[in-house]
Amino acid sequence: MTGPGSYAAVDLGASSGRVMVGRVGPDSLELAEAHRFANRPVRVPEGLRWDVLALYSGVLTGLGAAGPVDSVGIDSWAVDYGLLDADGALLGNPVHYRDTRTEGVAEKLWATLPATELYARTGLQYAPFNTLYQLAAARSDAQFARAGRLLLIPDLLSYWLTGEQGTELTNASTTQLIDPRTRDWSYEVADRAGIDLGLFAPLRRPGDPAGLLRPEVLEETGLAGPVPVTAVGSHDTASAVAAVPADGERFAYICTGTWSLAGLELSAPVLTEESRAANFTNELGLDGTVRYLRNIMGLWLLQECLRTWGDPDLGGLLRDAATGPALRSVVDAQDTAFLAPGRMPERIAEACRGSGQPVPRTPAETTRCILDSLALAHRRAVADAQRLAGHPVDTVYVVGGGARNALLCQLTADACGLPVVAGPAEAAALGNVLVQARAHGRVGDLADMRRLLARTQPLARYAPRGDTARWAAAASRLATR
Repeated sequence: MTGPGSYAAVDLGASSGRVMVGRVGPDSLELAEAHRFANRPVRVPEGLRWDVLALYSGVLTGLGAAGPVDSVGIDSWAVDYGLLDADGALLGNPVHYRDTRTEGVAEKLWATLPATELYARTGLQYAPFNTLYQLAAARSDAQFARAGRLLLIPDLLSYWLTGEQGTELTNASTTQLIDPRTRDWSYEVADRAGIDLGLFAPLRRPGDPAGLLRPEVLEETGLAGPVPVTAVGSHDTASAVAAVPADGERFAYICTGTWSLAGLELSAPVLTEESRAANFTNELGLDGTVRYLRNIMGLWLLQECLRTWGDPDLGGLLRDAATGPALRSVVDAQDTAFLAPGRMPERIAEACRGSGQPVPRTPAETTRCILDSLALAHRRAVADAQRLAGHPVDTVYVVGGGARNALLCQLTADACGLPVVAGPAEAAALGNVLVQARAHGRVGDLADMRRLLARTQPLARYAPRGDTARWAAAASRLATR
């Protein structure tokens, strides 16, 4: 096909969801927002849960606002899932990855399946909320005993839209149950961990058909069928990395939002013990690629502070932060002490006090501490990834919501000592749209997709300033804690 096509990208983040409409032609790529809605987790007596019904309602409203489309694709955050009974009904709201149920679970599992062996087989970094640990924590639950099917969040929404079940591969690779070498389930890991892989629906790859919108969905949204749902890189980071507008292979990326995912795109996983000790993960991407990256706490730190401060004007806060002293105080942006919600300004202050650094006293000082700390974590991740993978880079691409934060982008360039190209901000939605367009014959391979992005999307460039030695000195303060 050579004419333009229209594609609806359902893009769900940890704090909001959106339905975007992308129009793709031979030399054009336009993206417009059809509907944006909040994603507000709910704390109930048994723990922290996702309000997945509200999310589905937002998706339906968004599809209704999108107008005629050639396809629908869904991406979301990783690791979390819904359980269905034998009749396909949802067994309660999905558990939030920030819930405390997995505390201490990993250490118990490692007694059966040592962390070193687990990494050598799955390549996945340790995070307390990995799906494997969630399943180990859930095994004794009555709800889990009734489950006949497990669907990761985007696959659950796709099922409700189409009535068809599948497990998309890029997201499945975050469960710690996939072998990144074979790009299939690791049956030995599942067996030794006591996980029944029969709970999962068959694997799908990006671009695979995922069904047609059900008649009831067409009626509610006002869309005229048939409308196919296409599997995309349903882990939002997989879609975002697909939308990095890079030329060639010598690049690093930082997908910024609630999390910062910083790393490289490789052709094969890095499964060494040194890589495991550095807590790098090997997740699967498009076209046989591996997303070799480190999870960093990201703008979650600032989002939680803003919530505590009553949501002040962010623009003014960033201007004030930019005029403050650089690297006065920094914290470890990978520290799981910052994982849970609540009291974030106090916890940042406590971390600075505990490391003998000046304690931020104002919102502007705390904001500068956060952004300096994120840039420092980006620097370390980019340097470590190059060393561990033997893969040098010339440019760092910042995509996602943080690409709009000029101060963060400049600090990242300064810290890494490398030029930063920022944009697109809606990378996950664009990657989602382009995979659909490719599946429908309107764009070529991954390199072709990236060339189209570079030609059509607004990008900002930041040159590194100053000497990186001051960043090394700041890093040493954390190393001596």
